[in-house]
Amino acid sequence: MIFNAMDYNVLSDTAILQKLGEFVKHHRMNQQKSQDQLATEAGMSRSTLSLLERGEKVNLITLIQVLRVLNQLHWLESFEVKQEISPMDYIKLQKKHERQRIRNVNMAAENPPSEW
Repeated sequence: MIFNAMDYNVLSDTAILQKLGEFVKHHRMNQQKSQDQLATEAGMSRSTLSLLERGEKVNLITLIQVLRVLNQLHWLESFEVKQEISPMDYIKLQKKHERQRIRNVNMAAENPPSEW
């Protein structure tokens, strides 16, 4: 069976919340945890967890706590901001590094260390 990637840009906010709730419920059930058990482990009430699983509005910290207990925090990696360097900045850094090495080599040849 082939699944197509979902375009979340076309979903409403409510539909996205429902997808998050389905995700949480799916992983809770795969780990054979009851709502009571997961809620207790995540430090919240069962009714709060139920709201999350139904796609209702909850605090972001609620989602984080549940993902932590379900060992699903790795999904947050897509939010990581990676530092990127432009090709021009990379070239500038390379040239600067080359100039520093050349200057250091020349200085070492012209000014040998003095002996005491």
